[in-house]
Amino acid sequence: MTRRFAWISAGLSAAIGTLVGAIVTASMSPSQAVSTPTRAAATAISAAPPAPPAVATGFPASFADVADRVNPSVVSIDAASRSRRRPSGPRPPEESFGSRRPEAPRRGTGTGFLIDASGLILTNQHVVELADRVTVKLSDGRSFRARVVGTDPDTDIALLKVDSPAPLPHVTLGDSERLRVGEWVCAIGNPFAYEHTVTVGVVSFVGRKLFDQSLDHYIQTDAAISFGNSGGPLLNTAGEVVGINAAVSRQANNIGFSIPINQAKDVLPQLLATGRVARGYLGVALRDVDADVQQALGLGDVTGALVEDVTPGSPAERAGLRSYDLITAIDSTAVAGDDMAIRVVARAAPGQTSRIDYVRDGRSHSVVLKLAERPAREPGPALVPTSAPPDASAAGPAALGLTVIEVHAGNAHRYDVPAGIEGLLVQRVEPVSAAADAGLERGQVILHVNRRPVTTVAAFAQIVGQVRAGDPLAVLVYDPGLDQRVLRLLHADVP
Repeated sequence: MTRRFAWISAGLSAAIGTLVGAIVTASMSPSQAVSTPTRAAATAISAAPPAPPAVATGFPASFADVADRVNPSVVSIDAASRSRRRPSGPRPPEESFGSRRPEAPRRGTGTGFLIDASGLILTNQHVVELADRVTVKLSDGRSFRARVVGTDPDTDIALLKVDSPAPLPHVTLGDSERLRVGEWVCAIGNPFAYEHTVTVGVVSFVGRKLFDQSLDHYIQTDAAISFGNSGGPLLNTAGEVVGINAAVSRQANNIGFSIPINQAKDVLPQLLATGRVARGYLGVALRDVDADVQQALGLGDVTGALVEDVTPGSPAERAGLRSYDLITAIDSTAVAGDDMAIRVVARAAPGQTSRIDYVRDGRSHSVVLKLAERPAREPGPALVPTSAPPDASAAGPAALGLTVIEVHAGNAHRYDVPAGIEGLLVQRVEPVSAAADAGLERGQVILHVNRRPVTTVAAFAQIVGQVRAGDPLAVLVYDPGLDQRVLRLLHADVP
């Protein structure tokens, strides 16, 4: 009797929950977002038929409608390689290419989707990397041999082509710039070889950084993405592709990541024309400017992208840009933060002349320079060994939770500090401290505090001692893992 009552209660609860959910959904259907029109980067791709009015806006009558329309355009990909080379570059956490034995011939599977009737297919670069043979299978059972038209390792995007005597079904590309956190999405793919699996969730975050702090702008979703989903579409409620599923977190089952479709639109013309992507390159490391940075560096209310470091020999160095310069506009486009600055420069062609407007020490400046080509991504140098012996001169303000030593000619080589780097080497960071909260790590070198160079522990302690309790400290450090300078903000109850 108890079990029967429990089943009846569960059924009533489910029914009530469904009715309430339907009422809430009807009253909370998202209004149409307004943003700039989709960029015309994919003009070479033919437009797909418009979505039926039933699912054009708001919450669809059922995601079954979306799946029915899009499934014929989703393909499974089999990529085989005779090569015993190991794939280069960082591997997305979602899956590796082929066998677990890195030196064995590889065979991997993934997902893709047709973007025009002629047979162009978008997928992930890591799905087809090093592949000697790529086979594509459609939902109706037909198989085609595909060729790789082009790849972009920096964004993990690949463009394939199959030849068919008849036009092929294809998706509609949406506008990922209009995505909002909490918006419903669904993913279609081949997880664990279960072809054309549909999962539903919401957008959990927009703009997530995973591998490349400069180019990454991943869409995070709790729609289930698993091994084999790589390269499949992430769809909005109108059945438009807004992302390319690429990765999942190893720490959780409901955290997946997709490449914004607008990034793919940006690179499609180059992939079609040359098979690769060439991006503009300025040669600066940037960060956003918030209230703490404004206060610590005395910037006032000016916003933009703050220069943390300048790469030697880069266009930025030749033009005279320096750390602490605040870039406010590029080619008359106002810069609100580092992401916008990077996107504007990356979209430009190498060799293009650009005007950079910036603020230095409260005064506005501008410079015209010629952009270089962004270099290929390479793994950074090894971190300073954690087994480095302690130094008798180690000291540091206890309120910040770190211990530093002075770097000089006598010990720079011992601690693997590059030539020309002068400052204080971080030897220890307390796990619960202002330094740890700010991201300082053992092996980094503190160069400036609030724009003042520090080469002695005494000078460091003096500067910190002059800061009022609760005020932010802008600490410029050299990070050997990135091989560049980065700005960290510390908050501590210093006397």
